[in-house]
Amino acid sequence: MQLRKDYLGGASLQTIYLGGGTPSLLTEAHFTRLFHAIYSLFPVDLNAEITLEANPDDLTPAYLQMLSRFPINRISMGIQTFSNATLKLLNRRHTAEQAIQAVHDCHSAGFLNLSLDLIYGLPGENLACFKKNVQHALALEPTHLSAYSLTIEEGTPLYRMCQLGTIQEMDEEESLLCYMYLCATLKEASYHHYEISNFARPDYESRHNSSYWCGISYLGLGPSAHSYDGESRQWNVSSLPLYMEGIASGKQSYQREELDKITRYNDFLLTRLRTSKGVSLNEIHTLFGDDSYTLLLENANPWIVSGKLVVEGTQLCLTQDGIFISDTILSSLFLV
Repeated sequence: MQLRKDYLGGASLQTIYLGGGTPSLLTEAHFTRLFHAIYSLFPVDLNAEITLEANPDDLTPAYLQMLSRFPINRISMGIQTFSNATLKLLNRRHTAEQAIQAVHDCHSAGFLNLSLDLIYGLPGENLACFKKNVQHALALEPTHLSAYSLTIEEGTPLYRMCQLGTIQEMDEEESLLCYMYLCATLKEASYHHYEISNFARPDYESRHNSSYWCGISYLGLGPSAHSYDGESRQWNVSSLPLYMEGIASGKQSYQREELDKITRYNDFLLTRLRTSKGVSLNEIHTLFGDDSYTLLLENANPWIVSGKLVVEGTQLCLTQDGIFISDTILSSLFLV
């Protein structure tokens, strides 16, 4: 923090996000040192959103009581599924019962702004299983819900199990049905679908994640953490020893990429089109000029005609059908 305290140019921190990794393993002494440094080195907005990522089994009543002594006002909990068999397969430490109890304990401790993460497309689970997961989650009344399709990365235990035939991935058609059920059910439950994978009660959208999608500058601290200042991206070295050596020497190890006009244009589309607000055509014209504005409308027109994109006022947005093939649509709109 001392090395990077000037990166944001003295702007007040509107959000602070502790995670990924497992910051719920930190002790009271760790949090005391951490928040003392943050508030000493950065101006922090009085209404800042301060999120802690946590594993359900870490959130005991005693631990939550300790957390309540710090300015944390939002907890993001990775539940993934309420199936104990699947949790065991994923090598997760918690059980479904622990996850449910953790939510109740958070409420009792005064942490009412809770985000829960679910995954669909898990091995051994089908649409019926996912419907149960969504209903379990809704019964806990979170203010925010994120749901992601499982991606099995090469080299992981799940990948090896797939290769051996021990487990099978959910097929794309059933995965799509899971997503359709998710969208319809959460809409009926009055959650706002404000980004492809994110749903929130009114006024409970993740301000931190929204800042990424709105192109707001941010500072990332820790190995592999990314930073963005509007003109360039930086990412810290992933090696923990090298990261620590860089800090000890006063020269933090990171790579930097200056963003040219094409990259900034593509980034603009990638982040904005993921959201329910979509892409501002006026901003495209102001930031990137007449040619980019005209080209975007030309490239978007086939998708508009097919009902996958729609122009609402001055905003270009994905329709519900368009969300399902958003990667294909985006790639067709990018400049190369």
